Amino acid sequence: MNPVTFLKNVSREMKKVSWPRGRELTRYTITVIVTVVFVAIFFAIIDLGITQLLNLLVE
Repeated sequence: MNPVTFLKNVSREMKKVSWPRGRELTRYTITVIVTVVFVAIFFAIIDLGITQLLNLLVE
């Protein structure tokens, strides 16, 4: 497939995409940010716990 045909197909497919409205986009963005913060805190706590456990075993 040549690049021109590919880009035409991409353009055609992008017109079919259902883009989220403003309110929906805001809700999705907040959901992603809250999820990322939760996962970061979760792994920070797990990391801290493993570090403390290894410190107890080494001493």
